[in-house]
Amino acid sequence: MKLTSEAAREQMFTRRTLFVGAATGGLGLLLGGRMAYLSIFEQEKYKLLAEDNRVSVRLIPPRRGWIVDRNGKPLAVNQPDYRLEMIPEQITDLEQTLADLTRLLRLPPAEVARIREAAATQPKYLPIQVAAGISWNDFAAINVRLPDYDGVQPVRGFTRYYPDGEAVGHLLGYVGAPTREQYLAADRDPLYLHPAFKLGKDGIEKVLDVPLRGKAGARRVEVNARGRVIRELSTVNDTPGETVKLTIDRDLQSFAARRLGPESGSVVVIDVWTGDVLTLVSMPAFDPNTFSDGISHKEWNALMSDDHNPLINKTVQGLYPPGSTFKPVTALAALEYGIDPEATVHCPGAYFLGSHRFGCWRRGGHGTVNLDKSIFQSCNVYYYTRGREIGIERIAAMAKRLGLGHEYEGLSLPTQREGLVPTPEWKRRRFDKEWLTGETLNTAIGQGYMLTSPLQLAVMTARIASGRSVEPRLVSGGTTPGTIDVDPEHLARVRYAMGLTVNGPQGTAGRSRLPIPIQMAGKTGTAQVRALTSATRGANYKSIPWKYRDHGHFIAFAPVEEPRYAVSVVVEHGGGGSIAAAPIAKDVMTFLFAPEIAMAALERLEEGWGREAAQRAAVAAAAAQAASPPSPTEPIPDA
Repeated sequence: MKLTSEAAREQMFTRRTLFVGAATGGLGLLLGGRMAYLSIFEQEKYKLLAEDNRVSVRLIPPRRGWIVDRNGKPLAVNQPDYRLEMIPEQITDLEQTLADLTRLLRLPPAEVARIREAAATQPKYLPIQVAAGISWNDFAAINVRLPDYDGVQPVRGFTRYYPDGEAVGHLLGYVGAPTREQYLAADRDPLYLHPAFKLGKDGIEKVLDVPLRGKAGARRVEVNARGRVIRELSTVNDTPGETVKLTIDRDLQSFAARRLGPESGSVVVIDVWTGDVLTLVSMPAFDPNTFSDGISHKEWNALMSDDHNPLINKTVQGLYPPGSTFKPVTALAALEYGIDPEATVHCPGAYFLGSHRFGCWRRGGHGTVNLDKSIFQSCNVYYYTRGREIGIERIAAMAKRLGLGHEYEGLSLPTQREGLVPTPEWKRRRFDKEWLTGETLNTAIGQGYMLTSPLQLAVMTARIASGRSVEPRLVSGGTTPGTIDVDPEHLARVRYAMGLTVNGPQGTAGRSRLPIPIQMAGKTGTAQVRALTSATRGANYKSIPWKYRDHGHFIAFAPVEEPRYAVSVVVEHGGGGSIAAAPIAKDVMTFLFAPEIAMAALERLEEGWGREAAQRAAVAAAAAQAASPPSPTEPIPDA
């Protein structure tokens, strides 16, 4: 019995051994087969996965193309920039790393809070910008301590730089990091998440962002398990964006900005034959370098609270009643209607429509006034009379032909406003009321509902000066302007009268004659913000709060005989156009034809000289230099 039990146990052990052995062998065969499958058939897949763990591909943001002026002088460039980034998933102790970097780079609390927020909200594998624009010494200090900081990487890149700062702020705009909406619109392009990648946010930078942007490059590097770079494997360089050449004259742009100084206003200069915009200045402005680097809340609040509106591009966004600068439009409409330019109107100082009095700026009146005198002495009564004769429709139609009341398609700016040329149809749509004769009288002198931008006034002036349908442009190209549908003889008569405004013995801008042997034609304008009494406009004018004072306008072209440039100047709440705006236009035109005289006068103005004294001294210095004999060390020029 005992033997039988032992035999049974031995037989059972043998069966178990065979079963276990078979199971072990089967498992071994299964593992071996799996390993063979992975190593032979799945080789490429796991080779790539291993390569991904070993090799990291890092994007190189493209360098933006330069923006240059008509002469190739830089307006927006790229300059070397040292930055520091961190990758949260590679950092063991974020708080300790932040504490060390704060001590080394003197990071403000707001920046530390921003980094913490980014580390908590965005994907851990994306780099976070710790600091930009750091000094070389700080950059070197980080590199020396780099082995102690996992996930921290110094980066040498480029940042946008605007050499002229505020002078080009509204024109060029600025660049900034993409928004979430832009990232989604770009099909989640990973480049949009790179901390050094910037897009155009305003002005030329925004409108021409695509050609300026360029194409990203990439860098393949070998990293260890903690993400630290071991060596660089290969690099595909970025492709810089295109260089964009504008019609702007950088020197004139800078001069006009300086000449406006602390005033709130704008200067626009246009080539009357091509439509090329040489200057588009709005002051005060913001510094685009500050915006591109990231503006602080304190700076932003200061800009927002400034009553001079430095964030508004007054050249295309500012809308003002044009005042008497609109009178050439009414004059052309009257000539087209058939009014004889020699026919006169008596100006006693006011025009009466029923019991309502429409005053002229000169209380005693201008006496007998023909068309020429109505322009160079800016008689309101003449235009009240002619405006009532010809009607609002003819005035509005002429204003449209001269470029008022619409946006310009060829202008590379995103924030134009079309202004307003009022008509009876417009009033019925807007207010559901009928047009009144008194509103025609107000429109005839550029008041009432009439609104224009400084750019539109410059275009209007260019069309009067050249007789061409000039369209403003900031990038060269396009078709040659054709002629406008206005009688050339009528235009010549208005140009003649505008010449008398500056160069005649009784013109309202006689003190703004050019200090060089070139004549400028112009038209002054004063646009009321609110009704002011004659007494208030006198000695007590400066006691009026700034925001209630009149706007000063001046339009001009030169030379009178063969016009080449048109200029529009608006000084917000500056008072009369002959006092506030005309002297600026005079200096801008002087710079166009004699820059050394204009610069010398500007430097004296900035030193505190009076305007007339500064101008006389600049002209005298230029004359003395021209008359002085050559230096003995210089070759004597040929006769």
